[in-house]
Amino acid sequence: MEKNSAYLFIIIGAALWGIIGIFVTTLYELGFSPTQVVTIRAITAALFLVLYTLLKNRQLLKIHIYDTKYFIGTGIVSIVFFNWCLFSAIQETSISIAAILLYTAPAFVTVLSRVIFKEYFTTKKIIALFTTLIGCALVIGVLPTNSGTISSYGLILGLGSGFFYALYSIFGKFALQKYDSLTVSVYTFIFASIAITPFSGLWSILPLFVSVEVWLNIIGLGFLSTMLAYILYTKGLHYVETSRASILATVEPVVAALLSFIIYQEQLLFWQYIGIFLVILAVMIVQESKKHKIEHNLTRSSGT
Repeated sequence: MEKNSAYLFIIIGAALWGIIGIFVTTLYELGFSPTQVVTIRAITAALFLVLYTLLKNRQLLKIHIYDTKYFIGTGIVSIVFFNWCLFSAIQETSISIAAILLYTAPAFVTVLSRVIFKEYFTTKKIIALFTTLIGCALVIGVLPTNSGTISSYGLILGLGSGFFYALYSIFGKFALQKYDSLTVSVYTFIFASIAITPFSGLWSILPLFVSVEVWLNIIGLGFLSTMLAYILYTKGLHYVETSRASILATVEPVVAALLSFIIYQEQLLFWQYIGIFLVILAVMIVQESKKHKIEHNLTRSSGT
């Protein structure tokens, strides 16, 4: 594969993650709650990924019962809470602000890796952390005027999405020592769907599923913004340096911000755009400082 094609796959994959807010917002408007949307994404993603794995290499579906602890971490502790926080943040704030607060995940990974894996803080990591803090302060309105453009609840949800997304890297690091990244993703969504379905109440809104519009958005959420995004991104990652791929992937919050402006007329202040730039810059800095490709694969293997 030519590098230009690999770059294109990565950009398209990240852009597909960036459009997730459209499907989520539409499902809200059609009568679904955040928990129900999370459940729908988990179930559809699990089904699509299982089908894809069966077609590609069914041996990848084999795991040891003892190793289910890894997928409880990636699927339940991380993905369920990450998606719930992200989708709730979209509802509470906006698509663009939720997307950029999600991108605090690399900063959380840096801090958690220092605590859990005793990884040292490098100069680049410290700069990235401070850049992230300043960027978030600008996005939420603490700087420069302390106006507070979003609610405290919205901020907690946004930062929560970044924190639980970061936990995927921590739990997944152990799983990837034994299994292929596709195996990890498949069982992550299987465990997530099993855990959240009993609390979703989907059976109480069965009449909504007769709508063609509902199914189009469900397919968009589970297939386009989850499975296809993952496949394209990881395919491109095989031919592109990890640090370069991480920079290309920052198209995700850019796409989210553009779509929120074009489709939903979401207006941001000048300082918020500066904050978005700083958070994206921090991602570039911290990814450049990583020496092991496996850490980056973990951060993105599940998709936004």
